Amino acid sequence: MNSAGASELNTKIAIADEDEPHAAVSLQPESRRKPARVIVDDAEAIATAERLAATIAGDAADRDRNRRLPYDEMKLFAEGGLLGASIPKQWGGAEVSITTLGTVMRTIAAADPNIAQIPKNHFLAIDIMLLNGTDAQKKVLFDEILSGALIGHAASERGTKNVLEIKTRLTRNGAGLKLNGEKFYTTGALYCDWIAVSAIDDAGRYVLAFVPRHQQGVTIIDDWSGFGQRTTASGTGKFNDVLVDPERVVSLEDAYVKPTLAGPVSQYLHACIDAGIAGAAINEAMQFVNTKARPWADSGVSRACEDPYIISAIGDLKIRLFAAEASLEKAGHRLDQFAAAAPSEDDVAVASVNVAIVKVLTTELAILATNKMFELSGASATLAAYNLDRHWRNARTHTLHDPVRWKYNVVGDFFLNCVNPRRHNYV
Repeated sequence: MNSAGASELNTKIAIADEDEPHAAVSLQPESRRKPARVIVDDAEAIATAERLAATIAGDAADRDRNRRLPYDEMKLFAEGGLLGASIPKQWGGAEVSITTLGTVMRTIAAADPNIAQIPKNHFLAIDIMLLNGTDAQKKVLFDEILSGALIGHAASERGTKNVLEIKTRLTRNGAGLKLNGEKFYTTGALYCDWIAVSAIDDAGRYVLAFVPRHQQGVTIIDDWSGFGQRTTASGTGKFNDVLVDPERVVSLEDAYVKPTLAGPVSQYLHACIDAGIAGAAINEAMQFVNTKARPWADSGVSRACEDPYIISAIGDLKIRLFAAEASLEKAGHRLDQFAAAAPSEDDVAVASVNVAIVKVLTTELAILATNKMFELSGASATLAAYNLDRHWRNARTHTLHDPVRWKYNVVGDFFLNCVNPRRHNYV
């Protein structure tokens, strides 16, 4: 692509490496996308996720070490049809259950939680469109997703009072609708076809604007410098007088003002990612103990895997993982039950509390498992060659999405004082 063509894109990214973390280059959009498979049912979705996980797991440590962004892996994700798995059958999708979608996310996260997190908000965008979009809007967006389009995310901002406040504006003028603002977190935007941007419209309402990734005025900067989830590219997004098609705008606040499952489902998928990280760390610990770790001198055993304390510790982690996964399954089934009909105020409250419980369990297990992995494996497990610390870094980073200390409060207030949780994207 020549320099004139690059400038016409008006879309810059920074391919970060450890020496030049903010070097800007131009990115040419995909002119042709390989058609995606259309998944037909839950079993196929899970089988597809398992195949993809087997493909991406082997290079996960190298991708993290070198911060190699997973463009090819995300193409495999899209081509396999997983992006459209949750779309209802009436719109051509498989309409997999929420439980199945959680299983898919957990399976991918165990292989590489970065690749699981990238499309997480893609599924939230589908839910918002299902709740608030017109039939015409749904058909256009869902047809594109079923062909392999990924929806990126642009929500949280710096300099606001809290995570729920945003300053990005969608205003109407003589030229139509224009979007202006800057986002601090844009997970998935670097890899996507469309970006779902949260904004405030002229009436003061929260809306979601679907903007083409390479629309003039859109700048995605790969300046994500977090020590974990390094290849999600969750960096800055700038939107400068971006023209927005009115048919690509839906209400965001209606997904939370009225009782819906948008918030609980979003949180549920986050918990599934944390469970995947925990499971991967436990497996890494067992493999290291079996193949590389030495027994403690006072143990009287010849192999580390025969150490009774290590055996008990692994047993404890496996028990906690079993409980967390069982709780995820129970919460998922409850979400599916409520999704089968229009959920009531009380249904959404129960769903939110159930998900808050699993969020606590998976968060604490992910941190515990990634810590114990080193304690049980010994000092040699910290060598850079193994890059096992990526599990702890990923767990510590991803579990900071929202404070789990507030989950305890939500659960306690519900059972003790019959107070329903607030409704937003973090409950």
